[in-house]
Amino acid sequence: MVPMFYSLLRISGLLLMTILSPSQASDTGSDGRLLITDFSANGADLGWYVLNDNVMGGRSEGGFDIEQEKLVFTGSTNTRGGGFSSIRTAELRLDLSGNDGIRLQVMGDGRRYTWRLTTNARWRGREVGYWADFDTVDGEWTTADIPFARFVPRFRGYQLEGPALDPSQITGMGLMIYDNRDGAFRLQLDSVHAYAPSTKE
Repeated sequence: MVPMFYSLLRISGLLLMTILSPSQASDTGSDGRLLITDFSANGADLGWYVLNDNVMGGRSEGGFDIEQEKLVFTGSTNTRGGGFSSIRTAELRLDLSGNDGIRLQVMGDGRRYTWRLTTNARWRGREVGYWADFDTVDGEWTTADIPFARFVPRFRGYQLEGPALDPSQITGMGLMIYDNRDGAFRLQLDSVHAYAPSTKE
């Protein structure tokens, strides 16, 4: 069964829920991969927004554009501060149970990036983020398969002992660079899938 997607957006103080049908938001291919989003004209709009380390006094810069049906994440990190740049989706309701992990099609710059998931899990009443790193090859398209078992619970960068990620309760996704390096970065994201055990390469 293809899951329904729900997107929550706050507009002028009002809470707006947009329900995207499976045909709008996802597609299960013949190989069993579940398309969560791509950046074509028919791709699901997940309400991406920017969150950089300036929220904690940092000096990194970053943002994204959609170019030739790719999301292009660019900027510059500065470790004299928070040292990170990120983009995140609006709130989702996504059940990925029955899958093994997240598959990203990316072209990077040789730096290490982080994929972030959120669920309903809380630590002392605050949202827990689940992080998993993946490496890129400068100037080459690669497939990053990230098993759900690799996602580590964190709060503001600090690793927690739990709870473990529940793939049936995904409420958000994000792309981040936080590799303790200064300088420019550029990553192109073609698509985001969930992959089942039979589709793991």
